[in-house]
Amino acid sequence: MTVLAQGWTGTDTRLIIALLAAIALVVVLISVLKLHAVLALIVSSLLLGLGAGMPVGKVVESFSTGVGDTVASVGVLIALGAMLGKLLADSGGANQIVDTMLVRAKGGRLPWALALVAALIGLPMFFEIGLILMIPIVQLIAARTKRPVVGLAIPALAGLSVLHGLIPPHPGPLAAAGALHANLGIVLGIGLLVAIPTVIIAGPLFAKLAVRLVPETTAPAPLAQSSETAQSSETGQSSETGQSPETAQRRPNFAATIATVLLPVVLMLAKAIGDILISDHTPLGQVLDFIGEPIIALLAAVLLGLVTLGRAAGFTRDRLSVILGNSLGPIAGILLIVGVGGGFKQTLVDAGISDSIARFAAGAGIPSLLLGWLVAVAIRLATGSATVATVSAAGIVAPLAAGMNPAHTALLVLAVGTGSLFFSHLNDPGFWMVKEYFGLSTGQTIKTWSIMETVISVVALLLILPLGALLP
Repeated sequence: MTVLAQGWTGTDTRLIIALLAAIALVVVLISVLKLHAVLALIVSSLLLGLGAGMPVGKVVESFSTGVGDTVASVGVLIALGAMLGKLLADSGGANQIVDTMLVRAKGGRLPWALALVAALIGLPMFFEIGLILMIPIVQLIAARTKRPVVGLAIPALAGLSVLHGLIPPHPGPLAAAGALHANLGIVLGIGLLVAIPTVIIAGPLFAKLAVRLVPETTAPAPLAQSSETAQSSETGQSSETGQSPETAQRRPNFAATIATVLLPVVLMLAKAIGDILISDHTPLGQVLDFIGEPIIALLAAVLLGLVTLGRAAGFTRDRLSVILGNSLGPIAGILLIVGVGGGFKQTLVDAGISDSIARFAAGAGIPSLLLGWLVAVAIRLATGSATVATVSAAGIVAPLAAGMNPAHTALLVLAVGTGSLFFSHLNDPGFWMVKEYFGLSTGQTIKTWSIMETVISVVALLLILPLGALLP
């Protein structure tokens, strides 16, 4: 009755049914028929438009427009993030961070150090790349200290996962921010505030419980290698970049590496603060607006990284060109998923489904932040992909952002992002990576990794909801 009082009509019901059918189709195509997410989203988007009553030509036009707008807004950012991550990995900068920080951490401080290291590495790197870099480090420490590998792996996984779900330039947060027209600097600033306590709770603190759940786990011996060997084998430095063993020993300076990784964060946060405190019409305001634009901030970090990471590691100009080129291949699939997710979103908008969702949310009394989280959780559980969950959920709840101030729009982005991390299970490739690399059984992986992801999602939501009530 409440929904009807908000002007609900039979057309709205038909549109919601079309949406639910499209989501169900995505789930069946990805989870049952094992179709690639790109094809599943394309097919579902087209059938969604037709089911909503759109003319065939309009369906194709809406989808194409959404793909183009999304790739234009986030494609270059994802590419720049991939370049910075590749430079950090191949130059040995990531291992420099690891070794410098871990040499100062002993005993009970090790899990906290691993969480911090993973979070720093996770800023510019995609989850899978950061995981591959952290695996030999975790296993080596576990083997040397005779500590359960789970107690060390969980903090590292938490640091990587939280950054992956909440912080630009990771694809999910970028796509959600684009769909909701959010200020990336504000998303980054609030995201970091949410990320820090979330990593602490889901990482070092939850690790104590995880060790009790699976206390017998130890590091698989074949992968417990030295950090120098890990640098060579895991980043491909010897084969892919052509570095000799002697050259591979050269590493960037620790301070320079940290400065390069944090540069885009600092520039985007400076812009966000400047937007609040400084007029756009002043020279300083204009400078902050320029350098704090995400594409400028990431470009500056990549250009700086060519010197502080690449040249410091002894790479020639030709080798640097190869490294940057090689960084783009692995992100093709991510770019396409994000792009077709944008097409799915635009089809929702042009069909009028987004407006129906907004009316339903208002009539049902569901808070916007909670609705965004719930939609992302449902798609995550069904498809197993955090990126698919983020881009799809952001499109579904996009009309809820209309009229929101920048802070609340950023919170909606974060709510969607944290919902996309909820309970990774058998349909998530990340589940199997963690299981195999750390030598866990399926049950042990559920007790540790899957529960950790759920802790991240719930804790972050419990931090986001009060912020929504407190921020003006």
